Amino acid sequence: MSTSPAAQGARLHWDELPDVVRAAIRASLGADVVAADTQAHGFSPGVAARLRLADGSRAFVKAVSASTNAEAPEMHRAEARLAQAFTAEVPAPHLLDVYDDGEWVALTYEDVEGLHPSMPWRMDELEHVVDSLGRLHESLTPCPLADLSRAVDDEDNIAEFASWAALRQNPPDAGLDEWTRAHLDELAGLEAGWRDAADGDTLLHLDLRADNMLIRPSGDVVFVDWPWGSRGGPILDVVGFAPSVAMQGGPDIDWLLARHPMTRAAAPEAANALLAAVAGMFTYRALQPPPPGLPTLRAFQDAQGQVARRMLADRIGNR
Repeated sequence: MSTSPAAQGARLHWDELPDVVRAAIRASLGADVVAADTQAHGFSPGVAARLRLADGSRAFVKAVSASTNAEAPEMHRAEARLAQAFTAEVPAPHLLDVYDDGEWVALTYEDVEGLHPSMPWRMDELEHVVDSLGRLHESLTPCPLADLSRAVDDEDNIAEFASWAALRQNPPDAGLDEWTRAHLDELAGLEAGWRDAADGDTLLHLDLRADNMLIRPSGDVVFVDWPWGSRGGPILDVVGFAPSVAMQGGPDIDWLLARHPMTRAAAPEAANALLAAVAGMFTYRALQPPPPGLPTLRAFQDAQGQVARRMLADRIGNR
């Protein structure tokens, strides 16, 4: 399996969208679409395409239907709500329009001229990304959406970050390595502290990976794909980012925590609790059947889970 999430299940193409959806997007942009370049990165089964318009301008569109994946339209709606609250100072794409007919949801953004970070990670790029992440978190503190749910109160987070407890209660016949099986009690105990460690009043991304960021020619970093945004402490974003960084050739979690201005003073116990919760989430998810339209997602989650467990084993001295 590639260590990059770029080679995934089939994307839909622009010309596979229903005529009514394409017509609405063209009308919102005020020009015909003369070319559409499908983007390979990411896992969405819908459309993700850079559009070139007849007037010479560009845009980016992402669209999905409930029939392809029942949860994906609601994710687009959640992302649109966050994007509409971003000010110009937030390094995220500017949302131009939302199309929603109940079945199809399409978000049209400004086209960001930029490239994903190099893989494996180059240290100069990673340093710049983490510095930019610090500025992102500072720009989103306090959270600009006062009624946005707190990550520690979200029912899905509460369930997913109790994955070690679930696996301890019903260990699978296969899929867990020997170290993990021997430490299920300790892992469940560690993850139980995640809520105290994760609370805060920053609007978090909660899905940070190299394929969810673009580096402009100017060097500015733009953070894209915000369906999971929630309110919490920046350490939750940094720890959640750590497994993919290590998996893709970057340094360990301690380097990330020390580089980020809002996490460098974090207690090791807090980092361990969140790393345990993240490791459990990826491990548990990887054991489940693939969701509709996302055939390669579980393999990527398994790879991140393995890295997260290895980092955690090194940190708690139980290698």
